[in-house]
Amino acid sequence: MKGIYKRELKSYFYSMIGYVFIAFLVAFVGIYFMAYNLNMGYPYFSYTLSGGLFILLIAVPILTMKSFSEERRSKTDQLLLTAPVTLGQIVWGKYLAMVTVFAVPNLIFCLFPLMIKASGQAYLKVDYCAILAYFLMGCAYIAVGMFLSSLTESQIIAAISTFGVLLVLYLWNGLVDFLPTDAGGNLAGVLLLWSLLAFGVYQMARNWILAGLLEVVGAAAGIAVYFLRPSWMERLLPDVLGRLSLSDGFTSIVNERLLDVSSLFLVVSVIVLFVFLTIQTIQKRRWS
Repeated sequence: MKGIYKRELKSYFYSMIGYVFIAFLVAFVGIYFMAYNLNMGYPYFSYTLSGGLFILLIAVPILTMKSFSEERRSKTDQLLLTAPVTLGQIVWGKYLAMVTVFAVPNLIFCLFPLMIKASGQAYLKVDYCAILAYFLMGCAYIAVGMFLSSLTESQIIAAISTFGVLLVLYLWNGLVDFLPTDAGGNLAGVLLLWSLLAFGVYQMARNWILAGLLEVVGAAAGIAVYFLRPSWMERLLPDVLGRLSLSDGFTSIVNERLLDVSSLFLVVSVIVLFVFLTIQTIQKRRWS
């Protein structure tokens, strides 16, 4: 894995993508820092960093779009798949290389609270917790982008699809508010999501029996709950999906000065999930 990691890390700086990515993030957050913290004298860098959330939707697709799509397009993925390393080591090596590139601007961000403290009052604990949450959320976005890159040979398609998915995650709380609250609407939503899950299982296992059994059992359970305990279905989707917002941990630090460990655990779980899905996607292509 170390060889894959070094190879990928060097490629980001040989192609200038790494330098552009770092400069782009630092420049964008630096503008907010100058406006809010230096000119207006606002003591919280965490509030300034919240302005940099949207820029991740643009910067992360640029970083992740070539991770696997370029390998597929140039057919060099065959060399990786026949290398004397496991598939998991290949994926983790590529992922950690992108995380390292993303860590550089975050390390630079760590200097900003010290600059605020040198000028007056500062809240270092809050600011550094916000930087940690921002970094973890960016790592989750990178994992999503890497997975989408593994699905296509086109870097453009990988970048656009990553931007679309990250935009949905960015607007997650607002989109959840549009979900139905009645039992019937929630039943329909649950059945739809369960069907998508069964389809995903089929795509990974290519087993119609397993996917069909999963679909039938899930649909029967949902319908039974709807008729026996309809109150359980009311607001089920808004309540459950509302807890899956990746930005809640960061916003709780910025707005309430509280470190929500459960939200950070959710972000780490998303990272592990999408790295696992990337491994399974490549594994499926290896044997197809």
